[in-house]
Amino acid sequence: MLGAKMNIQVLPEHKLSSVAPLKQFNVEKKEVELILVKEQNGVQYTNTSDEVRETWGKKIDFLLSVIGFAVDLANVWRFPYLCYKNGGGAFLIPYVLFLFIAGMPLFYMELALGQYNKEGAATVWKICPIFKGVGYTVIIIALYVGFYYNVIIAWSLYYLFSSLTSELPWHKCNNPWNSPNCTEPQHINGTFLGNRTSYAKYKNTPAAEFYEREVLHIHESKGINDLGLPRWELALCLILVVFILFFSLWKGVKSSGKVVYVTATMPYIVLFVLLIRGITLPGAMNGIRAYLHIDLKKLNDPQVWIDAATQIFFSLGAGFGVLIAFASYNKFDNNCYRDAILTSTINCITSFFSGFAIFSVLGYMAHQHQVNIKDVATEGAGLVFIIYPEAISTLPGSTFFAIVFFIMLLTLGIDSSMGGMEAVITGLSDDFKFLKRHRKLFTFTVVFGTFLIALLCITNGGIFVLTLLDAYAAGTSILFGVLIEAIGVSWFYGVDRFSEDIERMMGFKPGIYWRLCWKFVSPAFLLVVVIASIVTSGDLRYDNYIFPRWSNMVGWSIALSSMLFVPIYAIYKLLIIPGTFKEKSSNICRIKRHIAICF
Repeated sequence: MLGAKMNIQVLPEHKLSSVAPLKQFNVEKKEVELILVKEQNGVQYTNTSDEVRETWGKKIDFLLSVIGFAVDLANVWRFPYLCYKNGGGAFLIPYVLFLFIAGMPLFYMELALGQYNKEGAATVWKICPIFKGVGYTVIIIALYVGFYYNVIIAWSLYYLFSSLTSELPWHKCNNPWNSPNCTEPQHINGTFLGNRTSYAKYKNTPAAEFYEREVLHIHESKGINDLGLPRWELALCLILVVFILFFSLWKGVKSSGKVVYVTATMPYIVLFVLLIRGITLPGAMNGIRAYLHIDLKKLNDPQVWIDAATQIFFSLGAGFGVLIAFASYNKFDNNCYRDAILTSTINCITSFFSGFAIFSVLGYMAHQHQVNIKDVATEGAGLVFIIYPEAISTLPGSTFFAIVFFIMLLTLGIDSSMGGMEAVITGLSDDFKFLKRHRKLFTFTVVFGTFLIALLCITNGGIFVLTLLDAYAAGTSILFGVLIEAIGVSWFYGVDRFSEDIERMMGFKPGIYWRLCWKFVSPAFLLVVVIASIVTSGDLRYDNYIFPRWSNMVGWSIALSSMLFVPIYAIYKLLIIPGTFKEKSSNICRIKRHIAICF
């Protein structure tokens, strides 16, 4: 590489690591160590230290952790409905297209970035220090997501405990929380509903009232300005979630890598069980046909393409710092290219497969109530906490199916939350070494901190806080963060230099396809999605409740609180380096590689 210097030095035996062989030196892998050196103001820093970075116990630990993080609740409660709404099988055309031109390249880029540099989301930017603010941005976003995502897991836990009865509590109306308007499901059909609303939006079924009146207590709140106190039942569930997270993370990847053997595999077992049961129900085939119907005319609608782009991005989980953190614990010569293809493909296949388990049951619901599929089809919490539990309550052995279903939701949420927390812990402890020396205490501080903020989301008006955070904490801000990350790696650090790093790890360079995607296609894709996210954002609402204007301002303040780390850190970095602006811009991304040949 032009401008690179070569230093030959003998390293102590305990500092040797395995890398891909370099043909020009004709030496064995174990005889060579590559040391990345950053020179700034005459001072050189290397990534070698007396402290040896821990690695995954087994390769499968890493793969299951990545799959567990990427396969989350959205694979079950969002993708199937989006596919159905946007043309069925036709939706797969933009979805698969965006997977190959943007999703996989970004996924591969983050795994390679973390594995080569052996750093978390912030310190990985030693490759180009002016972009370190991006690392802080994604760490803050991952922390924000933990504030409300853990609450959804707590809901799943509450439902799981409520399922431990002979008759599910949302099966009938004779419960203390039910309103006088509660209507038994067997009395609700197309004639009863008329043109007033769809079945999925009808709020007076036993399942809907259990969710809104018993779990959320939303009827006791007038809006986001009327929160009330945290509910003790949900607080206990939330404490249990926090303890699960803490004991899964406190020893680093050595402990979390074992937890995912359960949390990453359990959803597949449960989905298979639910699918087998679902396809035996009357009306199930109608639901599956509705899920797979092909309406190519839908592709003329720009919203379909926007939905496909945002779904593939958020489904794979690029940009949260998790993939960088996980990959940083890999062995240097691990084949992260193969890992990226494998895990991203499994994630997308899981989304598609889950649709069969979901729509077979929705077809059954439509058959039971003599309505169209569109009247019972929905997404999000309404699907997994109202419609699906109601369907389960009508089946023989309903308690068993409810338990396994909510165990699935619990495990889907836990390993995704573990990934987000690990991104925060690894990112900050790599940057501030004293935190790494006190890993257990820092882990407790992070998870307990999320618990304190999450208490706002389990009040009577907590659903409004959760909706606000969900809309602004990781919406436009995470898209912006990944856009800057892609620009920083591809244009400032350089695709050619990045490709050389990958060659040093695995012995081969990425093909022209990957380099073109990294440099042109993925940044352009992200720019379009960022613009679409801003343009399509309107006034925030939850069902018929429209949030006050001040809450939208609070939401954008939350989004900006993470995004502003990018320009603020860049300005700070430019100010502290001497020289003209041109000299600063040139020096701040100067990377020099030294190759140490050890005999």
